[in-house]
Amino acid sequence: MNKSIIIAMVKRYLLVMRHDLNNIGEVFYEPAMQIFIWGLASLYIKNATSQLPHIVVILLSGVVFWMIAANGQYSITVNFLYELWDRNLVNIFASPLRIREWIISVMIVGSIRMLASLIFSIILALFLYHTNLFQYGLLLIPFVASLLMTGWVIGFIVAGIIIRFGHTWQSLAWTALPIFAPFSAVFFPVSTLPLWAQKVAAFVPSSYVFEGMREIIFTNHMSFDKLLISFALNTIYLVLSILFFVFMFRQSKKLGLGRLV
Repeated sequence: MNKSIIIAMVKRYLLVMRHDLNNIGEVFYEPAMQIFIWGLASLYIKNATSQLPHIVVILLSGVVFWMIAANGQYSITVNFLYELWDRNLVNIFASPLRIREWIISVMIVGSIRMLASLIFSIILALFLYHTNLFQYGLLLIPFVASLLMTGWVIGFIVAGIIIRFGHTWQSLAWTALPIFAPFSAVFFPVSTLPLWAQKVAAFVPSSYVFEGMREIIFTNHMSFDKLLISFALNTIYLVLSILFFVFMFRQSKKLGLGRLV
């Protein structure tokens, strides 16, 4: 083996890693998020001895319902990335397709994908762990709708950044949503967060959904003001995120969509 060639290739990949956001995310960002989320969840479980009988329901609810937001976001950003990877972006927007029609279509796809994933996950949780997530009853509908809207908000923001600045930012398709997981209090109450993070969580719509879920688990009822706040924030954010995406699309169109392929 030629050591000089090996050293040269090592240097090459290290240089690539330094300039690639995907690699930086995998090395630093993902471990930080995992430690932050599960560290707080562990502290919550350690101190919540009276709530231990409900821990399985809390954790499974968090996993299953957080996937709703993930599906909403992925349906927008990943479908957009498919057009980039297939070098089809110019083709679809050179057709009579209008940007609002594309927006509506990916939202419909996200809803279909989310419903399939949600039903499968709830059945799987019931079969494997005898945990019935249908216990939320009709509140499942507003919970699902609000979390889906949260996913769409992140999806349109990320897609807007990618369409304006190109492939360099595509790692946001996988790293943007997890940023909001700790502030959404998916696996633990908002009160577990540091004070500064609690202030951030007050502006995160999904935090009210997960707080509402835990309220149902512990008390069998829920304050509907949480749902109202969640929908109000989501509505504002969704309108702004769509306007942001449309603005970034028009800016990118002026520069030429062909530069992205």
